Parts: sequence; structure tokens; C-alpha cells
Amino acid sequence: MALPLPKIDLPVYEMTLPSSQEKIKFRPFTVKEEKILLVAQESGEPEQQIVAVKQIVNNCLLDNDVSEFAMFDLEYVMLSLRAKAVDNKIPFAITDEDTQEKVELELDLDMVKLETNPEHTNRVKINDDYTLFLKYPTIDEFIKIATSDPNDPLTSYFILISCLDKVASEDEVFNFSEYTQEDIDKFMEDVSSDVVRGIEKFFSTMPELRYDVPYTLKDGTEKQFKIQGINAFFS
Repeated sequence: MALPLPKIDLPVYEMTLPSSQEKIKFRPFTVKEEKILLVAQESGEPEQQIVAVKQIVNNCLLDNDVSEFAMFDLEYVMLSLRAKAVDNKIPFAITDEDTQEKVELELDLDMVKLETNPEHTNRVKINDDYTLFLKYPTIDEFIKIATSDPNDPLTSYFILISCLDKVASEDEVFNFSEYTQEDIDKFMEDVSSDVVRGIEKFFSTMPELRYDVPYTLKDGTEKQFKIQGINAFFS
């Protein structure tokens, strides 16, 4: 009878989450996770791709659950996992939108950076007494946003309320997690348009992974292909 195959011990790494500066431990992903990534890549469906990245990161984290991660935290951890597990350079091809010329490119994972907008803030002043504090939407909330109709007013409203954390004054703190949806809806009905714009700005300026890949067409024209967020893994 053959001896059981040996169990392979994987190295453990440590990194810091961009949003909270919390230290987390992880292992590199293996063939199992690579298969999950390939299936999601072939699907071309944004929802399935986000779910796949969530599953891979959840598999590889030793002490954390990704459910409450901000989307850019998930992307950042996934970037680190991929860089540790395989070659940092990933070949891919694009079709130039102006000339329809097919171009072979290479994504260098070491060059993908988390960009933070200097105007990004999680505080919106309501009046002289109260300030609204915002939070990053969770992965599941992002999936709902990604699969919603962008022209549906309810999508915009869901984005707004997914960012609500608390309202505070010098003496009081009101955590939205302690209130019903009806209470939150009533609160939102009473806020000014300036507050709404502040929430929208918080969402639109959230940190994101970004990498500009330079390329040259056959006629010598120099261009750049921009990769953002989760697209870094599904080019």
C-alpha cells in the first residue's frame, strides 16, 4: 500500500490593510485558487469575478474574514496573493479602440499601486452641530452595486446608504447599524443636497488600484491602457 502523499507546508506572509492599517496574515494561493480565478475569468461576469476574488482571499487569509473588507482592500490583498504565488508579470491582449489593432501587453503586478485622492474624506458636515461619518461599502454591497442598473435611481440611493456609518456631535453618537431601514430612509429625506454630494464624492474618490500600461501601435502612435481595480486580474 502506497504511503500517503506528503502535506505541503505553505509560507505565511504579513501585510497591512490600506483602509485600517490592520496587520493580517496570509498564505499564497495554490492550484485550487488558480482554478477559481480561471473559471471566473472565462465567465466575463463582473459579479462572478468579484465572488471569485472574495472566495480566493477568504481561503488564503489565516485569521480574517473578508466580508467586511472595503473593495480596494480585497483587491490589494488579491494583488499580494497573486504576486507571491505566480510570476509578477501577466501577459494579455487588447484591441485598440481607435484602430481595432490587436496589441500584446504585459501587466507587471509590482507596478500596480493603490491611488488615494487627496480630496477623499469620510466626514460630511451636516450643520454646526452634527457631522456625518462614512464607511466603505462591504464586498457584498459592492456586488449588489456592480450588478444593478446604473440608470435606476434606486442604485444611486443604495450607494448612498451603503456608505453611512454614524452621525455625531460633541455629545452624541448615532450608529446607523442600530437603526431600521425606515429610520435611515427618513433621515436621508431630511438631509440637504450638499450632504448628498458629500456622500457621492466620498464614494467616487475612494482609493483604487491603478496601472497605466504604455503601448505603441504599428504606425508609431504611443498610447496607454488603464487598468483599474479588479480588472487587474481579469484583463
